[in-house]
Amino acid sequence: MPDLRYKTLVDHLADDIRTGRLRPGTRLPTHRDLAARECVALVTATRVYAELQAMGLVSGETGRGTFVKEPLPRGQGIDLQAWGTDTVDLSFNNPSLPAQAGLLRTALRQLALAGDLESLLRYQPHGGREHERAIVARHLTSRGLEATGADTVLVSGGQHGLTTTAMALLEPGDVVAVDTLTYPGFKLAAEANRLELVPIPAAGSGPDPDALTALCKRRRVRALYTMPTLHNPLGWVMSATRRRELVAIARRHGLILIEDAAYAFLAEDAPPPLASLAPESTVYVSSFSKSVATGLRVGFVHAPTEWIPKLERKIRATTWNVPATMTAIACGWVEDGTVARLEAEKRKDAAQRQSLAARVLSKVRRIGHPSSYFLWLPLEQEVRADAIAMALMRERISVSTAHPFATSPHVPHAIRLALASVDMPTLRRSLEIVARVIADHTY
Repeated sequence: MPDLRYKTLVDHLADDIRTGRLRPGTRLPTHRDLAARECVALVTATRVYAELQAMGLVSGETGRGTFVKEPLPRGQGIDLQAWGTDTVDLSFNNPSLPAQAGLLRTALRQLALAGDLESLLRYQPHGGREHERAIVARHLTSRGLEATGADTVLVSGGQHGLTTTAMALLEPGDVVAVDTLTYPGFKLAAEANRLELVPIPAAGSGPDPDALTALCKRRRVRALYTMPTLHNPLGWVMSATRRRELVAIARRHGLILIEDAAYAFLAEDAPPPLASLAPESTVYVSSFSKSVATGLRVGFVHAPTEWIPKLERKIRATTWNVPATMTAIACGWVEDGTVARLEAEKRKDAAQRQSLAARVLSKVRRIGHPSSYFLWLPLEQEVRADAIAMALMRERISVSTAHPFATSPHVPHAIRLALASVDMPTLRRSLEIVARVIADHTY
């Protein structure tokens, strides 16, 4: 019971600090005052403040008291930071291969010699030029979709695709079912469009169909957002049976299925996409950000033909059109086989990084996929994710906690590692530090 009381106090104060109810600079009660107010022993109050200090939320100043600090730096899995050169970023993935800069130089030279270069200086159709939509549609057929230029639009990356989908097909107040741990970018899109996200617990590799059915009977659910192939952050690949179950529920209750396939290219021999099982109700969103380069802001949305005009209007309202130069480069690489080659090389690269992580973190509990670019580390009950993240920041290593991914009030203590933003020697050294820091905090 004392341990439970101690953890409750830590969680309550930590939540007050993170949400701003206790602002930076606020002086907290003395150890004795906290003990008296909460009816706990003095040693328990001291332990609470020590834990908050280890998490980087408060600082104790001799003779003055305990004060609220600035919380963890932004960038814990949801806001990209420009870290200094002395900080190793394991919070964001930036998968890149050594030869890619040379590919870009060649592509730019070829583009400069192209006959229609002047056309790239003009406005483009909102959903992309017809021949480029057709090229991307042929690329999607290699992923198991029956796509054409008429049901495919180009967007400025996967995040833009998710946001325009939410804007085009959903209304403020709509209920969207999501995993209890999900991609932070969709949470941002939902917040911007005032959607209500309702978490669905996992059952094996995917959302629990029974829980989704129960929610649909209880509430008017408008859509399900899901990542069936290489879920971020848990790395699952949903079985064919589970996909059919979700499609059946969607048809029974009239749900829109929003299928996020940002990392799907990494999983070989995955079951067919939801969009191939339920093309009449699925929006398939992906991009070239992870398969080619994060700076190449070209994504694509495949949807029922009757929804395409709505998507095009939202593209117009947000970016007008995808940058023509980037689209021309991406489509050229699709046609000449560069994208397929890069995807194959990155599958191999991701597998090597996962293998390295398995060796270095052999004593740490891990959840992931053998060819994904991220790894989920659930922590032991007595270990707090905030304390681990702050300890790693002191070692100049940035990681993500579970907070950006969580959609339910219960936020697990876990760390997500992005494995694809540094070279292999740096990754090895960083993972060794991660293993040491977790071990030091486990007691």
